[in-house]
Amino acid sequence: MRPALGDATRGRILFGGDYNPEQWPEETWQDDVRLMTRARVNSVTLGVFSWSRLEPEPGAREFGWLDRIMDLLHANGIGVVLATPTSSPPPWMGRLHPDTLPRDADGHTEWWGGRQHFSHSSATYRRYAAAITEDLAARYGTHPALTMWHINNEYCTADHGDEAAAAFRRWLRQRYTTLDALNSAWGTAFWSQGYDTWDGILPPRRAHYLKNPAQVLDFRRFTSDMLLECCTAERDIVRRYTPHLPVTTNFMPLWIGQDAWRWAREEDVVSVDLYPDPRDPLGAQHGALVQDLTRSQAHGPWMLMEQAAGPVNWRGVNHPKPRGLNRLWSLQAVARGADAVCYFQWRQSRQGAEKFHSGMVGHAGEQGRTYQEIWQLGAELERISGDVSGGRIDADVAVLHDWHSWWAGAHEGRLSTLVDLPEVLTAWHRALWEAHLTTDFAHPEHDLSGYRLVVVPQLYLLTDSAVDNLLAYVRGGGTLVCGFLTGVADEDDRVRTGGMDARLRELFGIRTLHEWWPLEAGETVECEGFRGTLWSEELEPEPGAAETVPYRGGELDGLPAVLRRGRAWYVSTLPEPDALRSLLAGIAAGAEVRPVLDGLPAGVEAVRRGELLFLLNHGREQVTVQVPGRHHELLAGTDVTDAVTLGRHGVAVLRS
Repeated sequence: MRPALGDATRGRILFGGDYNPEQWPEETWQDDVRLMTRARVNSVTLGVFSWSRLEPEPGAREFGWLDRIMDLLHANGIGVVLATPTSSPPPWMGRLHPDTLPRDADGHTEWWGGRQHFSHSSATYRRYAAAITEDLAARYGTHPALTMWHINNEYCTADHGDEAAAAFRRWLRQRYTTLDALNSAWGTAFWSQGYDTWDGILPPRRAHYLKNPAQVLDFRRFTSDMLLECCTAERDIVRRYTPHLPVTTNFMPLWIGQDAWRWAREEDVVSVDLYPDPRDPLGAQHGALVQDLTRSQAHGPWMLMEQAAGPVNWRGVNHPKPRGLNRLWSLQAVARGADAVCYFQWRQSRQGAEKFHSGMVGHAGEQGRTYQEIWQLGAELERISGDVSGGRIDADVAVLHDWHSWWAGAHEGRLSTLVDLPEVLTAWHRALWEAHLTTDFAHPEHDLSGYRLVVVPQLYLLTDSAVDNLLAYVRGGGTLVCGFLTGVADEDDRVRTGGMDARLRELFGIRTLHEWWPLEAGETVECEGFRGTLWSEELEPEPGAAETVPYRGGELDGLPAVLRRGRAWYVSTLPEPDALRSLLAGIAAGAEVRPVLDGLPAGVEAVRRGELLFLLNHGREQVTVQVPGRHHELLAGTDVTDAVTLGRHGVAVLRS
């Protein structure tokens, strides 16, 4: 049986973050540990960017400093998530081995001086990465501080260079076997692109005009697979030494560069980095989306590997978090399944590219507001951890998402560059979130039978298996709602006959999809009872087969904007937010899906995790929430009856 997050938490909520002691003189370490102990920090991640310190020249090893900090942390009851440092190779590697440096689509080399400057396909890079990983595992595998392994960091590197090109060709031969199959899948009859030899195939480098979309799609698949090969190679090394300890690597939130469904299957712990903008009025909803997605990939508790205690440093304008917001968003993550609440980083750096990225201890030090809020949060997490850790979340609604569909739909030759899948996905999730409906995410080929309602904001590409799965779900009694541009292409990004899979057209009661009518920025289309944005479609329904909500006025006057045939709905535009929320809430009610709690004040989020009810006030004004019955509020340790008052950014955790 594989280890899991629970093997590291042991009934606790992990609290801490990335710790980079190599950036500081050793006399600072004692003060760090004192402040960690006060803040109830019980876990830190070491070594993420320490490769040049550990291996200052090829083959050399400098482990003394890491020995001392591991021992110090263990002596103070702080566990260590030990990272392999392979996301940032030392400068000597690129200088001595230029084959380890990636190249972009224009042929430009990505040099050392930043991070992630490695080619996933470089045999030299992989050899050095395996060697440092092996030595770390051999030296620290039995260290009592070690609780988990962290492989690399935020895998995101693409490479269009020659070694990557050779690896791409090997990957393609394994996928297609013959050139005839590849030429068919890529549609190379278009623009005279037919290949007569494998050696003629390159990554999608700079082209005069639009690139072959199927080639680009396969290159995205290849890149995700090559990065995963790097990750699993290091994972397998540490597993040989510590088969009882869980292994993770941290995802970036809703990142286009990796098929996170596939990656999650290879992890013992699914972890994510989450940085909503504190000035974004929908920052909490973005957080909820990422949290729901990560929990679904983990099939249970997950790890918040990174967040910011204050401002980040990579937006155009980087705002601090107002008082109470860090606590609110941290507890939101716990409410939605996190059993680890961690930060980048422990102590704010004084040098380097991220010296203005906040830390748990900011430049203001122990007396600063940031650290004061951190130690108070640590005390609260310790107080509730025994009741929360390991708790699960039940959802009757699944939102479907697939990276291959995202990749295919993002091709530069699409009908509207205004259609951005993350924005469409966010709009639909927002509607469900504001309706207080708890949602999971799922892949379109997953077992959907446990959900009363399945929502498909947009799946431009659907495999035959995925289409069959959706049909079987509806036949089995489920309610399905699909958004526009769904089922357009097959797995090779080949447009299906009729512009939408024929089985889906029959399911929704569509006779003919005549034309897609994308809208300009700010343009709307009138529909009966609401306005649509972003997109519209010229649909001819099967006579008498479907109930419809029509467009009103313009070219599409009288044609269906929304179709319903039995338990299957199709929405051919993006309704404005209030309208989409009303539509989905009504469909959910018809599917016997209920909100977590009725009558919630505006801005209050309610989530049930196990036996507990979390109430989170995302507003700046005090509110009162009706909660019939007697409850014990865990954060304050008080009893409440029938109602609870939440201050600005306030949180309550109730046990009936």
